[in-house]
Amino acid sequence: MQSSELREKYLKFFERKGHKIIPSASLIPENDPTTLFTSAGMQPMIPYLLGEKHPAGVRITDSQKCFRTQDIEEVGDSRHTTFFEMLGNWSLGDYFKKEQIAWMFEFLTKEAKLNPENIYVTVFRGKEAVGIPIDEEAAQIWIEQFDKVGINAKVVDFSEKNGMQGGRIFYYDETKNWWSRAGITENMPVGEPGGPDSEMFWDFGVDLEIHENSEFKDSPCHVNCDCGRFLEIGNNVFMEYIKTEKGFEKLKNKNIDFGGGLERIATAKLNIPDIFLIDIFEAIKSKIENLSGKIYGQDSKETKAFRIIMDHLRAATFLIADGAFPSNKDQGYFTRRLVRRAIRFAYNLGINKEFCSDIAKEYILVYANSYPYLKEKEKQIIAELIKEEEKFNLTMQNGLKEFEKLQNISGKDAFNLYQSYGFPIEITKELAKEKGIEVDVEEFEKELGKHQDLSRTASAGMFKGGLADHSEQTTKLHTAAHLMLAGLRKVLGDTIFQKGSNITAERLRFDFTYPEKMTSAQINDVEIFVNGIIEKDMPVVCEEMPIEKAKELNAMGVFESKYGQIVKVYTVGNDHEIASREICGGPHVEHTGVLGKFKIQKEESSSSGVRRIKAVLE
Repeated sequence: MQSSELREKYLKFFERKGHKIIPSASLIPENDPTTLFTSAGMQPMIPYLLGEKHPAGVRITDSQKCFRTQDIEEVGDSRHTTFFEMLGNWSLGDYFKKEQIAWMFEFLTKEAKLNPENIYVTVFRGKEAVGIPIDEEAAQIWIEQFDKVGINAKVVDFSEKNGMQGGRIFYYDETKNWWSRAGITENMPVGEPGGPDSEMFWDFGVDLEIHENSEFKDSPCHVNCDCGRFLEIGNNVFMEYIKTEKGFEKLKNKNIDFGGGLERIATAKLNIPDIFLIDIFEAIKSKIENLSGKIYGQDSKETKAFRIIMDHLRAATFLIADGAFPSNKDQGYFTRRLVRRAIRFAYNLGINKEFCSDIAKEYILVYANSYPYLKEKEKQIIAELIKEEEKFNLTMQNGLKEFEKLQNISGKDAFNLYQSYGFPIEITKELAKEKGIEVDVEEFEKELGKHQDLSRTASAGMFKGGLADHSEQTTKLHTAAHLMLAGLRKVLGDTIFQKGSNITAERLRFDFTYPEKMTSAQINDVEIFVNGIIEKDMPVVCEEMPIEKAKELNAMGVFESKYGQIVKVYTVGNDHEIASREICGGPHVEHTGVLGKFKIQKEESSSSGVRRIKAVLE
């Protein structure tokens, strides 16, 4: 079964269960302050899980593109990827545990045709300290599902200490089987929803002796062991609690949030514990073999390089298509990091010519039917990759000149070559060996560790997107951002489009497409336009409508694969004048007169062809 077929089977299965299929949101999130990228399938759904009405109804399903920066360093093993697709289905106050568990078991065993003998599940152990009981209900529903296929599913606890114990259903604590954005502590904010979850795992089999050959061989094997025997393929979140002043209480409207990795389910279907052997990577793997003369799987170090190249350039292809061009800022920083890391590991395979664009072309072919917008943006994707590869190769040449100046190579020297010129430690060691000198690798690792700690801290503090909160002032600035975009298009022309935003209660930051610096007169004209709309105290009206109608009304929006069939359109204006009309999830003020005075504080470059404005309401 091809991955594309598996994706289609999943969506059609839940469509038959009354769900509306919605398209994947962009990898660059909208109105989400928690992350720089869409890193989970549920992320675009958070407003609706918190109570906002979804235009498509109460039963939703999709396959969401995801990208996780924290997995970059993990890529190279048999299961981690930075980019992946998350199959999802949601019940927004409709069905709950009984239906969800039964449907997932039916999909996995009947539609995906996975052998139920290899499926294991986990449920929540409960936490008495905060009044959350053990989830015996979910365990019992799973017992009934396994019983239907003739499997006597034993429920056990503390497998992390005592091993499998002949079990099929396992209890775990909140670090494994609870979901909320703030954990399950007494400090969890009032009003925050959450709930227990139930994860599903695929067993590649004890006959493969995976655990015995791993670094975990002296510890008990269990489904959440990291030895590689088990692979998590999906997670059912039962969002049934809310934190109140009194503690945790049951939600009136309970939600279901399921997420399952498309690539991981495809790997389970293949029943070989290597995600890079599924069909998605086949043509790319062959391409790298032809370029390098090496064979995937024959040498562990070379196989790691294969995996890094395959993963990183797939992620970069999708990131560029969604607007994250290689740069030193924000999302583009990670695109650049992925491309350059792929090039560095290609060196280990003996690939010394430019190749990134060739790999991207293969991915565009692989995803042509599922994501046709990749083909539409192929020229731009290829151009950005060629430009980045040329730039990095030039940097490498400068690094070689710097290397030749060194008589001895300390760990700090090696790290400088890595940080400033992109030299991996492997290249530095090989060049040093040719000169008959040693490299202090231990000191290099210490310097690298310091750099990674600083990078993680910076990522947590810097990379924020969307709305910081839904406070009154942030809502005002969000509405002002709509007016400003309308003003920019009026002053600079209709080639202006939004490229990203970050809005707090203090200010708005707004990126837009424009090739040159704005003049003082242009900035002044935009301010006059926005303040003119504020003075007219125009109404802000939200309407739900089919996307085709939104297009007919010339509502602003990126009409690719981002929206479902029914969208929310916010219109600023009246019968005599429409100042702004955009597809957006909100929140907004009800009329413009409450905004105050709009002032642009700064206009600067964000990246190539993109400008950035910082503005306030006084």
